[in-house]
Amino acid sequence: MIRRTLEELGISGHERLCTESTPPAAWGAQAHEVHNPATGERLAWVRMDTRDTYEEVVGASVAAFERWRNVPAPVRGQLVRAIGDEFRRLKAPLGRLISLEVGKIREEGLGEVQETIDIADFAVGLSRQLYGLTMPSERESHRMFEQWLPLGPVGVISAFNFPNAVWAWNAMIAAVCGDSVVWKPSMLAPLTAIASQNIAAGVAEGAGYPGLFGLVFGPDDVIGETMTADPRLPLISATGSTRMGRHVAQRVAQRLGRTLLELGGNNAVIVDRSTDLNLAIPAIVFAAVGTAGQRCTTTRRLIVHTSIADEVLARLSRAYDTIRIGDPLAEGTLVGPLIGERAVLDFEHAVSAAIEQGGVLVKGGKRLNPKTLPEHLSGGQFVEPTILRAPASNSLPVSADETFAPILYVFTFEELADALAMNNGVAQGLSSAIFTDSVRTAEVFLSPAGSDCGIANVNIGTSGAEIGGAFGGEKDTGGGRESGSDSWKAYMRRQTCTINYGTTLRLAQGIRFE
Repeated sequence: MIRRTLEELGISGHERLCTESTPPAAWGAQAHEVHNPATGERLAWVRMDTRDTYEEVVGASVAAFERWRNVPAPVRGQLVRAIGDEFRRLKAPLGRLISLEVGKIREEGLGEVQETIDIADFAVGLSRQLYGLTMPSERESHRMFEQWLPLGPVGVISAFNFPNAVWAWNAMIAAVCGDSVVWKPSMLAPLTAIASQNIAAGVAEGAGYPGLFGLVFGPDDVIGETMTADPRLPLISATGSTRMGRHVAQRVAQRLGRTLLELGGNNAVIVDRSTDLNLAIPAIVFAAVGTAGQRCTTTRRLIVHTSIADEVLARLSRAYDTIRIGDPLAEGTLVGPLIGERAVLDFEHAVSAAIEQGGVLVKGGKRLNPKTLPEHLSGGQFVEPTILRAPASNSLPVSADETFAPILYVFTFEELADALAMNNGVAQGLSSAIFTDSVRTAEVFLSPAGSDCGIANVNIGTSGAEIGGAFGGEKDTGGGRESGSDSWKAYMRRQTCTINYGTTLRLAQGIRFE
C-alpha cells in the first residue's frame, strides 16, 4: 500500500526516499527508517540532511524571498490558490499516507488535509486584506500611516501528530505575506512532509519561484539547533512540547529573533448540572480519544458537577465499550495506535502513577494484547482508552502533566468557582470547554475571571478547531497564535511611515530648533 500511495502522490522516485529493504550505500549514517505505528512494518528509508545541505536549502529560501517579497500580495494569493487545488486533487492519497505514517484513522487523515485546503482558501482571501492603519498627524501638511511588509524566510518546526496541517497553517499564510518557508518536520513523520512539500514546491516552481518552500530533515542537534541559531530566519514557528518550546525560545531570543510557539495542552471540560448529556457525552468521547489522545487539544481532565458525576461516568463507560480500536484505515475504526513504544510506556507510567495517587480505574488502563488483534497489527502500539476517577480529595498530581495518550482524569465540583480553579490550575493554557444550558454559567466561563486558555468553547469539546480562529494558548502553551484571525501579523514586519508634503520642516511635540 505504501508504494501505491507514494506513486499516487508522485514521490515514489523522490531523491530523499527509498522503499527497498536497505537504503542506498551512499546515504550511510544519513539513512533514517520510518515505521507504521499500527503494524510495526518499515514504510521507507529517508535521507536526512547535513549542515551542508541545510545551507543549500536556506540559501535558496533567501534568494526566493528576495524575489517573492516584490510580488503583489493578491498575485501571491493566486499561487496559494493553485497549491490548495493540488491538495484537493491529492486529498485521498495524502490522507492515506498520514494514516500509514502516524496512525490516524482514515477520517482524521482526510480531515487534516482538508484543514490544509481550508487554510489555503483563507489565505487567498487574506492576500487582499493585509491592512495597515492611517492615523492623524499632529503636524500640519503631514500624513502618517503604518504598513505591513514581508518579514523574511520563516522557519517552521512541526510535530508528528499533525504532519501536514500545522505546516500549512504557517506556510500558506507566510506565502501570501511575502515570505518563503523552511520546514523541519518531525523525525516521526517525514513521508507526509516530503509529499506535502513536493505539492507546494511543485506549484511554486511551475510558476517560476523555486526555493519558495524548502524542506530540511534531520535530528535536533544537527538541523534544529542550526535553524534556531540562524539569523537568516527571523521567525521560528515551533509546535511541540513545552520543554522543546522553552529551548527554542531561548535559542532564538539570543539572536533577538521572533518565535511563534504552540506547545503543550492539558485541557479540561467542565460539565455543569444543567448539561444536556446527549450533547456532552459524544463530544467528550471524541475529544478524549480522537487521534488516540495525541492532540494538543485532547480532553485530559473532566470536571463534573457532583450531582451528575455517577451518571456521566456510567454513560462514558458505556460509550467507551463501543469504541473500535485497530487498523486506522479499516472502516469503522475510531482509535488507532500510539506513535511508538515510548508513548506506550508513558501511558503505562501515567496510569500507574494515578492509581498510586488514589485514582480509581474506571475503564481501560492497559496495553492491548497483540493476540487480540488481527495478525497484521501484532507489531502495533495499541492501548485501551482509559478513564480514571480522582479520589474524593480531587488531588491527582499526575493529571498536571500532559501525557500524549487517551487518558481521561475525572474530577468533581460543587461550585462553578471551584471548577474554574481546577480548569485554570495547570501550567498549560491551550483549550477548554464547558457544557451547560445556563447562559449565566456560560458567560462566567467566558468572562475575564473564567477560563484562562487561548480557546474557550461552550457546548462543544476542546478539540476540532476551525481555521478561521487564531489557534494557540497561554502560559506554558507558549502564547503564539497560528491559522486565522489576525495571526498573519506574526509573519510580517510593521513599518510606521510619515510623509511631509509641505514646504516647512515641522518637528513633533512642537519642538523648535532654529
